[in-house]
Amino acid sequence: MTHRQVLEALSGLLLGMFVSMLASTVVSSSLPVIIHDLKGDQAAYTWVVTATLLTTAISTPIWGKLSDLFNRKLLFQLAIGIFVLATAAAGFSQDPGTMIAFRAVQGIGAGGLAALSQVIMADIISPRERGRYMGLFGAVMALSTVGGPLLGGVITDSINWRWNFFVALPFAVAALFIVQKTLHLPKRPRKRTSIDYFGIVLLSVSVSLLLIWVTNAGRDYDWWSLTTILMVGGALVAATLFIIVELRSKEPLVPLTLFRSRTFTLAVVASIATGIAMFGSSVFLSQYMQLSRGATPTQAGVMTIPMIAGLLLASIGVGGLITKYGKWKPYLIVGAVLLIAGSTMLSTIHYDTNFALVSLYMFLLGAGVGMTMQNLVLVVQNTADPAQIGVSSSGVTFFRSLGGTIGVSVMGAALAARVSDLMGSESILRKMATAVQSLGEEGIAVAQQLKSGALPEVSTMPHAIRIIVEDVYAQGISHSFLIAVPFAVLSLIAIIFLPNTPLTSMTNSERAHASEADFATVSTSEGMGVLTATGGIPVVEDDDAPNRPSEK
Repeated sequence: MTHRQVLEALSGLLLGMFVSMLASTVVSSSLPVIIHDLKGDQAAYTWVVTATLLTTAISTPIWGKLSDLFNRKLLFQLAIGIFVLATAAAGFSQDPGTMIAFRAVQGIGAGGLAALSQVIMADIISPRERGRYMGLFGAVMALSTVGGPLLGGVITDSINWRWNFFVALPFAVAALFIVQKTLHLPKRPRKRTSIDYFGIVLLSVSVSLLLIWVTNAGRDYDWWSLTTILMVGGALVAATLFIIVELRSKEPLVPLTLFRSRTFTLAVVASIATGIAMFGSSVFLSQYMQLSRGATPTQAGVMTIPMIAGLLLASIGVGGLITKYGKWKPYLIVGAVLLIAGSTMLSTIHYDTNFALVSLYMFLLGAGVGMTMQNLVLVVQNTADPAQIGVSSSGVTFFRSLGGTIGVSVMGAALAARVSDLMGSESILRKMATAVQSLGEEGIAVAQQLKSGALPEVSTMPHAIRIIVEDVYAQGISHSFLIAVPFAVLSLIAIIFLPNTPLTSMTNSERAHASEADFATVSTSEGMGVLTATGGIPVVEDDDAPNRPSEK
């Protein structure tokens, strides 16, 4: 395809990705306000995020498998429809449970968009050329991740947070029409298919039990208790059965044979840490800005721009350098180092930390995510079997989402536990009692609100109590960032040991045709040898034969 044809084909794809990212990011800055209005607590805040991440993670390999079997363009359009309809429905939620349910459905569509966009790119663009086009995805990502929280903050402060869930609808309709008109993919032979439904159920049960246990342990039951044993034991049993089913299934959800590839295995390990950094930072940095620095949703959107700037510059810049020089490993190593640095530094922040330093820490973390996130998928696609490009790509995305899901759950549980411990400490209780007495009835009302466990709206609190609450939440959020550090170190180790395979200049379709041609050549040569050996073709032993003109 020419450069113009590629740009035309990518236009609908880019708009589809913009729709999904806008619908996700427009809510991020207003989520503390949403949970406060719905009378939810920190666990509800965490679950509104992890419900989407969980279904995204589980559905990603399903979409990837379907993309190897069915029309990829139609699947992409279906994913857009599911995502946007569920997002709009979430705008009518009246309680945290309904919001969590619709966000879970939203994640199913998001899994399709994440998996199919990578697969479709592999169909039309070679790994070597993909870096230059990754810049376009980086630009779309930056526009939606910068503009989304800002737009969401403005809508929340000026109209109502519910309109955040409706803003993506016109873009979704436009994306469906543009994809239909501009995206033309190579035809692939039809295959008979069977979906691994049992594997889907087992994977869902295993991950869900683990997340529910992490979220509620230490609050509804002890970390070491009969409930813990039952839930963790059930998760392990379901995981074991899932592995057995995948080994026996004709069409496994996650083909375990992929782990025979050293590249795939190490990329999965590195992607888990990237997922924790990416999703954890986007969730808890917005909460830090509003609960620890008293920012409004609009201000919180502005204050997280440094992280998005780091992600944008790194993804576009590194993408261009990879295309120009064909080298990818040095940039991934630098990205992993930046992940470690950003996570470590964010674990030291307080409510009154100089914002210039906080901005630097966010920028480093964003740059680390930008250098590693897409390029780990690129490395896997470069070496994957063309027939399994969909399941290989979605496999990496799956484990990145799964890592993010578990990471956000663990970080959210650590934050809730830390805040609860600090609020119950003698020093904080003394400060709170002094502040409440000085404020009279107003202080008593605020204290009762905090005692209920609902997420507070810090920007509206009296100054005396606000400082105490900001300090407590800042300590809790910085403590949760410390959890991401060992995973970032593990990511660096995995990237160092990744095989430094040169990037191919062929698209996935070209590689598939080349493989078929090689197979045909080998088969023909072997067949001629067999016929000759058995006397099916007479052998003419004549030294001059090669010099004579051929006869028909």
